[in-house]
Amino acid sequence: MKEYLLQYKSFLLFLAKFFITYFVLSALYHLYLNQYNMKQNEVDDFTVVVANQTQKVLSFFDSGAHTELNDTEPSVKLFYNQKWVSRVIEGCNALSVMILFVSFVIAFSGKWKTTALFISFGLVIIHLFNVFRIALLSSAIYHFPDYQDFLHSVVFPLIIYGVVFILWIFWVNKYSFYAKK
Repeated sequence: MKEYLLQYKSFLLFLAKFFITYFVLSALYHLYLNQYNMKQNEVDDFTVVVANQTQKVLSFFDSGAHTELNDTEPSVKLFYNQKWVSRVIEGCNALSVMILFVSFVIAFSGKWKTTALFISFGLVIIHLFNVFRIALLSSAIYHFPDYQDFLHSVVFPLIIYGVVFILWIFWVNKYSFYAKK
């Protein structure tokens, strides 16, 4: 048993760091969400920020783009060309994707300062791509409503997860302790 632990020490350490980080950050995120009364259709502040930033991106193409809090569910309605094209819910804010990103980077950690800087950089990149992703999705739904399910379920998740995957590959190969020197 001891020989297996020694043989797989790196892998086991990776798993331990990943899951501990993931569970701690997820617990903190759930504490954050518990501040809001979803039964009364309260939307968390970060989701509102994402919706409002998406509206600002859409405003470059349509000065009438706007957001409204939804009365019937905890979401923000996003309007484009005077048409309600999408709803931004808690799952759209990419915080769960960011938790996954941070957990992986910490599991494949490098120098403390480099890790902290890369996490900060990565979170900003993920957030920006997410805002642009929602804006593009909203515009695409407006122009191609028949493809809404495909766009929402396939194309646009590939964007956000693709960005995270590229960041991970870059991290592991360039800055983690596992990178070839």
